Amino acid sequence: MKNSFKSLGQALARAASDKKAEEVVLLDVRRQSPIIEYMLIATANSQPHLEAIEYEVSKAAKEMHRPALRRARPESAQWRVLDFGGLMAHFMTEDSRRFYDLEKLYHQARPVAWEEEKAPPACRKAPQRARRRARS
Repeated sequence: MKNSFKSLGQALARAASDKKAEEVVLLDVRRQSPIIEYMLIATANSQPHLEAIEYEVSKAAKEMHRPALRRARPESAQWRVLDFGGLMAHFMTEDSRRFYDLEKLYHQARPVAWEEEKAPPACRKAPQRARRRARS
């Protein structure tokens, strides 16, 4: 399946966003990492929010039949990591994200679009009036 980690990353980014994660970024890190292809990074506002994002993303992955292979242990109140093989998902508090600055570490990574484009409103055609033929 071509770009399977990319499509998984896009779906999990949307799941994190749906749970109100902030600054959600999906990066193509193939140029810099021999281990993973994509990295998902998202910010949580608190420890309960961090747990909720992790839970929602795990649930979305399981629904796609792509559960995490590993989960970082021990659990941190500041940073959670889920390993999906070619995709690594990082959920952090704002302080941790600023301190570790993974985007700077992976500065050659290319951002990947993950938000679904909203279709433009359908053009509405004016209803056609039935044309009556004049009887001769």
